[in-house]
Amino acid sequence: MARASLHPASYQPHRLHASERIWAETNCYVDLWIELLHALGLEPLACGAFSLSTDFEGDQWTFFKAPPEDLRSLYGIEVAEMNVWRALADHVAEQLALGRLLTIEADAWYLPDTHGVSYRLAHQKTTIVPVVLDLAAATMRYFHNAGYYELGGEDLDRVLRRGADAADLPPYVELVRLERVRALPEDELVERASALAGEHLARRPLDNPVARLAKRIESDLDWIAAGDLERFHGYAFGTCRQCGASAELAADFLEWLEGHARRGMSGAAASLREVAERAKTVQFGLARIAAGRRFDLAGELAAACSAWERAFDELAARYG
Repeated sequence: MARASLHPASYQPHRLHASERIWAETNCYVDLWIELLHALGLEPLACGAFSLSTDFEGDQWTFFKAPPEDLRSLYGIEVAEMNVWRALADHVAEQLALGRLLTIEADAWYLPDTHGVSYRLAHQKTTIVPVVLDLAAATMRYFHNAGYYELGGEDLDRVLRRGADAADLPPYVELVRLERVRALPEDELVERASALAGEHLARRPLDNPVARLAKRIESDLDWIAAGDLERFHGYAFGTCRQCGASAELAADFLEWLEGHARRGMSGAAASLREVAERAKTVQFGLARIAAGRRFDLAGELAAACSAWERAFDELAARYG
């Protein structure tokens, strides 16, 4: 990665973060890796197979993430938990000097890129990757969500826990080793991605998880209606957004395979894109219900269930 040439004002996000998408953002970890791979000159779509094994966990959809083994197989990237035993700023500075990166758990309260959403408004856990750190100038450039940004001053001190109480727990940090990063020949990359699709499909839920999600949403409607918008936002993120965003990413991944001579993916991709669209409509309906209005979700939920069933029946026929 040519870190010096990256600038927040000129950075162009990957097309997976285009504004016209159904879900312009997925979750902080997936969005972060999309842009990090993009900045490294690698194809983020190749690692979308993990979206095929997401599930409804009983009270939320899977907070889906690219597994380290997939990143290793496709790109040669090594990811492992980091032992934070000294000042976080020292770890960041040293690993950047070694040509490595760190994913860092941060509080969005201190991230200016979340202005109007979380910045100085709400304490929310998220993940960033520092890319350039200049402690003398008190500035840091970093990847977060769908972009590349800069912060400084008090925000920098808070994000890097400078001056934090010794009793405070250190954040969760991952070491990202880039020594073996390589761009595989296209045919080999496609072959590995297709193989990962088969592996993740073998780990897919044994039944239709959207049906279980639909049943839970229907049982929670009175509880949502009795709550405030904060309750709705937390609920919608963990249910509609994670379900819909994972379905849209799965559709993008299958279309990428289809475009590289892996035929028989387009029907499943279309069905998964329908799941993404229906989930967005359900989220809109839940917002209306939370605001004290009426909205009939039954038709949208039933259609999402059917679309999921069609998609995975086709994929099972394709992969076995």
